Amino acid sequence: MPSNIKKTAEADLSAIIEGLLKAEVQFILVGGLAAVIQGAPVTTMDVDIVHSRSSENISKLFAFLKSIDATYRRPDNKIIVPKEADISGMGHALFSTRLGPLDVLAFIEERKTYEDLLKHAIEIEFRGHTIQVLDIKMLIELKKNAKDPKDKQRLPVLEETLRQLKKK
Repeated sequence: MPSNIKKTAEADLSAIIEGLLKAEVQFILVGGLAAVIQGAPVTTMDVDIVHSRSSENISKLFAFLKSIDATYRRPDNKIIVPKEADISGMGHALFSTRLGPLDVLAFIEERKTYEDLLKHAIEIEFRGHTIQVLDIKMLIELKKNAKDPKDKQRLPVLEETLRQLKKK
């Protein structure tokens, strides 16, 4: 394994989030970690974000990626350093960093972008910052139409978590 790729056991996902917040990157936390933060008993190995694609935000995000030694996650372990243009388009960029895996997404299921998801985000306090997290109800809606078997397996867990949250 190349030295720039951290083993999963060493990943510090909270440090990635804190770094994004300190860098003032506009993003919404999505995926498994968004579910975990809302109480879902699931396991996740990476941070998934959908980011604002404004030029100012792209610059902040790119500077943050450089600061954590981001390289593309590849099956052949070839080391490719991202360029700013890589995160300004409508694609997905999956990175290995010295803090752990970070997936930078222009959109998620149904091509929902940062702007589309804002109305479905909740604010959660995290280490003195406010983080935007995709609400569990929208996570469920998106997973219902997902093609990935892993997403289908998580659906009952997310639905039960929503039921428990409504009881509180």
